[in-house]
Amino acid sequence: MNYISKEEKAKWLEKWRRSGKKAWTYAKENGLVPQTFCSWVKGRSKTKSGFVEIQPRVITATQSSVIIVEKGEVKIHIPLGMNSSELRVVMEGLVVAL
Repeated sequence: MNYISKEEKAKWLEKWRRSGKKAWTYAKENGLVPQTFCSWVKGRSKTKSGFVEIQPRVITATQSSVIIVEKGEVKIHIPLGMNSSELRVVMEGLVVAL
């Protein structure tokens, strides 16, 4: 594939984000080099931690004993009693999965 401008990369990344597919799968289905596309995906994060700021859906304790965090089609159910180290493992797993 020839040189891709920042604008073109941004368009590919936005289409991928809306697709809900894994980066590797999306790249192969769209004739992109998977390794290159995955490097674009990793490079789009502006934070060193790899975490993306998301707005959780607030559920009161009377409605449920879990907090549900949604990002696209992904939903994470977090028990209210989960400690911070367990929560970190869950969130790191989400980053790897996306």
